[in-house]
Amino acid sequence: MELDNVVELSLLYDFYGALLKEHKREIFEDYILNDFSLSEIAAEKGMTRQGVYDIIKRSSKELRLYEEKLSLVHKFQMTKEMVNQIQSLAKEIGGYNENVEKIQHISTKILDEL
Repeated sequence: MELDNVVELSLLYDFYGALLKEHKREIFEDYILNDFSLSEIAAEKGMTRQGVYDIIKRSSKELRLYEEKLSLVHKFQMTKEMVNQIQSLAKEIGGYNENVEKIQHISTKILDEL
């Protein structure tokens, strides 16, 4: 699996993984997050490799559908990008302006909360 795809699915899982049924969640975690092979998961769960593959595909599709409907990952990424822009602009203004320091402090708190 390509790294970009793993990163995307990991992020989707962070936001929506709790919505998957426990069995799907365990298999998805093992494959995407723990980097287990299909064979390892199949042996552990008493399934076929094809069965594991199908669950991973269905889970990936389900997570993407949640994102399509709710856009939480997109909103998170946009918010993070905008806060980073605010911080960059505040640094450009620079100096010891009290308001600039407040802006930087608030934007850092926002990033920490994301």
